[in-house]
Amino acid sequence: MGRELDLERARQWHASRTLHHSDFPPERLRAERTESVSVCVPARNEAGTVGAIVADLLELREAGVVDQVVVIDAASTDGTPEVASQAGAQVFQESELVPEVGAPLGKGDAMWRALSVLEGDVLCWVDADSGGFGPHFVCGLIGPLLCGEPAIQFVKAFYRRPFKVGEVALPEGGGRVTELTARPLLNLFYPQLAGIRQPLAGEIAGRRDLMQTIPFGTGYSVEIAMLIDVWSQVGLDGLAQVDIEMRQNRHQALGDLTPMAYAVLRAVATRLAREGRASEIDSASDLLVPAGSSLEERRLELLERPPFASLAVPEES
Repeated sequence: MGRELDLERARQWHASRTLHHSDFPPERLRAERTESVSVCVPARNEAGTVGAIVADLLELREAGVVDQVVVIDAASTDGTPEVASQAGAQVFQESELVPEVGAPLGKGDAMWRALSVLEGDVLCWVDADSGGFGPHFVCGLIGPLLCGEPAIQFVKAFYRRPFKVGEVALPEGGGRVTELTARPLLNLFYPQLAGIRQPLAGEIAGRRDLMQTIPFGTGYSVEIAMLIDVWSQVGLDGLAQVDIEMRQNRHQALGDLTPMAYAVLRAVATRLAREGRASEIDSASDLLVPAGSSLEERRLELLERPPFASLAVPEES
């Protein structure tokens, strides 16, 4: 009976908290917002797309919709930081933010370190590799937080993701780890989140106070771990999802998706163990990760950064 109630609650949530980006045009956001907004773009070797993304974000800043545009670069070698800076973004090297925690550990770590330089009341992250990016990505994400119900604390994007190989593009078929790993895991263990269309979407927004109180996965686990942790804190009523219509990015070979699927599975298993619903994960299980990178690299990708608010704040002299 409990599972049926969870699924019914998820259906009710889906009906009331699934929105469309067109509900939040720039003019409405500019007129109604009372909070500051920072947008962050984690990037590594994305010179081909980051300039256009930053240009769209700067248009929103000029239109009075957002206040800060930041790119966190992960030691790119293709000129990504130069392109982003020339386009008008504030650019920071991941390794130079919160250096006392050690070497950078991937995208989730870059998102976490960004909390040290993002100034807004509302924080938004978007991926740097999106083809067809538009201002509506950000407007849709921040809209429910600026103009929606006060209870909303966190927003995820969802979209149609075509599958493109070379010059051939199919209307559907992208997001294989989402459909084959992430959503089945949520349906089985967290049915309250069954209505989330894109649990691994990198396009998110949240209130600053909330984002500073959750841990951040450092590798491929960041999105699903964040979703579960946020839901644990604010419940379904604190979540919303927004249709941004379509997102196009590069697709990896099937074999290359194994580490991503493993990280997603491990993040869910770790949370089940914390809740007393599964055994603690033996670190030896990391040996099961297929070849393709060193065991040490795999283990580092599975680490989590603690809630940013838990960091020691230096006393003023």
